[in-house]
Amino acid sequence: MTAGHVVVGVDGSIVSMRALDEAAVEAGRRGAGLEIVYAVPGFDEAGPVLASAVTRARHRYPALAVSTAAVVGDAAEAIVSRGRNAALTVVGTRDLPGFAGRLFGSVSLRVAARTQSPLLVVRGDHAAWHDSSGPGGDVLLGLENDTDTDTAGYAFAEAARREAPLRVLHAWTYRHLPPVGYAPVPTSHLQEDITRRARTEEAVPDYVVAPLRETYPQVPVQTRTVRSGATHALLEATCGAAVIVVTAHRRPGLLGPQLGPVATALLHYSHCPVLLVPETPQNSLPGSPRD
Repeated sequence: MTAGHVVVGVDGSIVSMRALDEAAVEAGRRGAGLEIVYAVPGFDEAGPVLASAVTRARHRYPALAVSTAAVVGDAAEAIVSRGRNAALTVVGTRDLPGFAGRLFGSVSLRVAARTQSPLLVVRGDHAAWHDSSGPGGDVLLGLENDTDTDTAGYAFAEAARREAPLRVLHAWTYRHLPPVGYAPVPTSHLQEDITRRARTEEAVPDYVVAPLRETYPQVPVQTRTVRSGATHALLEATCGAAVIVVTAHRRPGLLGPQLGPVATALLHYSHCPVLLVPETPQNSLPGSPRD
């Protein structure tokens, strides 16, 4: 497959079939080919799973160009490698319970921490918003700060592809105070500082969105800034959304790069699929707060 295609990882499970369905829809939206990847201990078992996946994709989209790849080895590494030049990589996820899930993570988390292409993560319990009659739900953009310009551009393009409105949410906290409702009455000096910070944060969405409104005049846009923890605000906002788009901020870990806590929480608990856009080097600011 050439660059611009959609890659999806399958393993024969119900969750991966949901991911396959979403990937076929995304390939159709883009007029792109679909590559189905299956990582296996040996090639013998790949044939039936891949053949079934191809049949499922072509049943709904007969004109879709579909290819397959059976890769011996680790599933996360295989998906990251095959999706290196893809327009989009799609994976399904199912949570491991309790401590095991936190310790070992999942294929989706390991792909999210390493992929170089945008990644759509779909849980088995996510409702299928799309159907043959048209789009449903809006696109939600979780904006951390004014460096998330690539992610904002991707969210606008996604809204245009879906013919859907775009909802932009920027959450921020004042580090010297707990969230609203839990803090004592601040001093006048502190209140002035909070007010100045609030004005700055209120301007972030409009600053990022303004040039993109001109590029995508057909996309209706609503922006909102809230003083709240990002995890809580974004999870609540995913109710009713077709997809949430956020930057995949990463940090070093003992076992390799790790997602920040906000993106990780979204992968576990979001009410809609999560589309992670890799952070570009120029937008990664050493020492700046992330997630």
